[in-house]
Amino acid sequence: MHIVNNTYMSLDGVVQRPELWSFDYRSDDVAKVTQEQLLGADALIMGRRTYDIFAPRWSTATDEPVLAERINSIPKYVLSHGLHQPSWNNTTVLAGDDVVERIRDLKAQPGHAIVQYGYGPVTRLLIEHGLLDELHIWLHPLLVGDTQPSDQIGAVGAQARFQLVDVRSYDSGLVILTYGRPDTP
Repeated sequence: MHIVNNTYMSLDGVVQRPELWSFDYRSDDVAKVTQEQLLGADALIMGRRTYDIFAPRWSTATDEPVLAERINSIPKYVLSHGLHQPSWNNTTVLAGDDVVERIRDLKAQPGHAIVQYGYGPVTRLLIEHGLLDELHIWLHPLLVGDTQPSDQIGAVGAQARFQLVDVRSYDSGLVILTYGRPDTP
């Protein structure tokens, strides 16, 4: 399986708290892309902060039944040292010294994609160990402004080279830049 990261980013490089600034750019065509990607995912991988945002939202969601049903039914893997008893169904906590090997084992399983949302410590770990296959930057046409350096994509520095695979623009002004690892088939 491939690991695919989806990061919402503003023109000034902000990736944190997209729930505060990204929803104005959700058009029907963007919603369709979101749905297609999630329906094609075999699993999700996330950190504790994403879990804490997603679990209460999606485990009780009724406003987007197709997405809610899918996200609740597929396996979810959370990298966390503090989460021991996840309440969200189909959630497995990955912790300890063997996390990277466990992720490699997940990638070796049959299937299409493991999806990660957001950009943070989990993304850095994936990049550092050559486990991230695709990076989708959802570039939003706004400057968030008044942010801290820790809110920007460079705050989670990990060096890797990617090559541009696809560029798609949408009516809302959103552009999705898809990058792949040069060594990924």
